[in-house]
Amino acid sequence: MRNILAGLAFAAALCGNVSAQAERRIFIIANNADAYGVDRCLATGATCGVAVASAYCRSRDFAQLQSFHKVDREEITGAVRSSSESCRGGSCDEFVAIECTR
Repeated sequence: MRNILAGLAFAAALCGNVSAQAERRIFIIANNADAYGVDRCLATGATCGVAVASAYCRSRDFAQLQSFHKVDREEITGAVRSSSESCRGGSCDEFVAIECTR
């Protein structure tokens, strides 16, 4: 009987730890240049980008911003158009990774 109770207690503790882990997701977004400088804040990881990245997480129903930074095109596999398709007028799209948690 003690072994059964110990096993149930262990299983309950294990299940509790799994559900307590925060869900984490990384969003890759285009870092389009704008007149407001938001793109530079996100790409450089400057503190001015915290508000924008936090708002992005909240808009996707995530509670908290974990991190944000510029992502090189080589780091992204399969989801981004080739360089020739995403370059216009001498400038190419850049991308930012925003990591959010629940």
